[in-house]
Amino acid sequence: MMTATEYGDYTKDRVGWFFGMTGPQLVVVTIAGLPLLLAVGVHAWWPAAASMAGWAAVLALVLIPVRGRSATQWFGALATHTAGRGLGWSAFRGRASVGEPVTPDDADLPGILSGIQVHDGPPRGARLTRVAVIQDHAAQTWAATARVVHPGLGSAEGGARHRMGEGLSQLLEVLARTDLARMLVVQVRTVPDDGAERAQWVAENRRPDGPALSRRVNDDLAVNLTAASVRTEAFVTVVVAEAVLSGPARQCGGGLEGRARVLYGLLGEVESHLLGAVGCASVDWLDSPALSAAVRTGFAPGDRAALVAAAADARAHPGTAASVPWSVAGPAAASAPIRWYEHDAWRSVSATVLLPDRGAILGALAPVLVPGSPGERRCYTVFFPLVSDTKAARSSARAEISAATGSALRARVGQQTRARQRRNERQTQAVDTHLARGRALVRPAAVASVTVPAWWPVEEYGRQLESSIRRAGYSPQRLDLAADSGFIASAIPLGVGLAMRRSTR
Repeated sequence: MMTATEYGDYTKDRVGWFFGMTGPQLVVVTIAGLPLLLAVGVHAWWPAAASMAGWAAVLALVLIPVRGRSATQWFGALATHTAGRGLGWSAFRGRASVGEPVTPDDADLPGILSGIQVHDGPPRGARLTRVAVIQDHAAQTWAATARVVHPGLGSAEGGARHRMGEGLSQLLEVLARTDLARMLVVQVRTVPDDGAERAQWVAENRRPDGPALSRRVNDDLAVNLTAASVRTEAFVTVVVAEAVLSGPARQCGGGLEGRARVLYGLLGEVESHLLGAVGCASVDWLDSPALSAAVRTGFAPGDRAALVAAAADARAHPGTAASVPWSVAGPAAASAPIRWYEHDAWRSVSATVLLPDRGAILGALAPVLVPGSPGERRCYTVFFPLVSDTKAARSSARAEISAATGSALRARVGQQTRARQRRNERQTQAVDTHLARGRALVRPAAVASVTVPAWWPVEEYGRQLESSIRRAGYSPQRLDLAADSGFIASAIPLGVGLAMRRSTR
């Protein structure tokens, strides 16, 4: 029996309708088998044997997955990656780092973030705060990010876990019914504690005539405890497509202000659910300086202490620049080798988190956030892309037809239906039942990453990350040849990193 704390009513995103093969795969396999049929038709047995060997090779290249991809997909990805490195497309150098003139408010970010532009929205709420409105020119989306504080699920009782899981489900269903939101993104980062706040408090409150022994004990405790401590920060990002936002925005005045006002209304709904059944203690929608600092510490975790010290200095001396300009929020230099991502003095390894067959338990990803060594940064992001009712109905119908066709073909050829195939058929029917009851269809995806200093053995920490994912009950899929996109998706709270189909809406 499925509950709000166990997620298991899911099926494959793309279901092959003929013995598990998709349409393109079936076309390739059929064309590759034509020479074999022609040779058998004219009783040319030696050419038939050669054609059989060639057809078997095509089947292996097209159908057999190797670490999540077929051989042809690996060849294509390797070719494009090699071409990109040879042409210099995969290497990034910040304009400020090479002495080019820059505008402080223009974002200079690498890779798939190159199309990002951050605007200051109109005043919002009683405090008249200006929420940072994120515009992605490449994906044609608008987004806003909030820093949230959540008590966590580690010490929550069964009833509280159920309410939080049900609250998340209700939030996703509300977003799907608005016909505005395209995706909800939840990101959690576990960063090493640099002790910046404590050092600042001690500097402001320590008495010069205090006992020497107390001072020494306090300093020793700070050194030892800080090295073993971590800080956890969580972000929630709401992404809206330009195609569905432009119409309501025209009714609110058009332009940036009209889009921001429509987005603000959606943020209010999200905030009420986060503070309600989801159980968040606070929700703070980030303005542009706070968002740029979050992006900067995503690329360089070691810069946080300097930012905290600058903020304290700005409070003591008004006029001091404490924020991070968007022109330097990204790395000064970055490159993407095959197995990891290099950004300034750091290296990161990323892996997608595959859903287990037996179902996913709410809060089971907690071991992924536990660092193995002081100074190691762990983070993961869960994407909840929303699917419209029409698209969901078509997808469910195709899945049912595929399941019925496969079952009939197996019965015709005398092949026994395996337990996994019967379970997939039941899950397909369960999804259709839920849609008939008015539930929303969501295609969740998760990606995790580990970041360590560049001189550490990053491969070893990548293996530890994969071990943590397996220990949590999931299966890791290392993002080779796409380490830059995986890192950005898992560590940068801009709602970017997951490839979206325009047909989702």
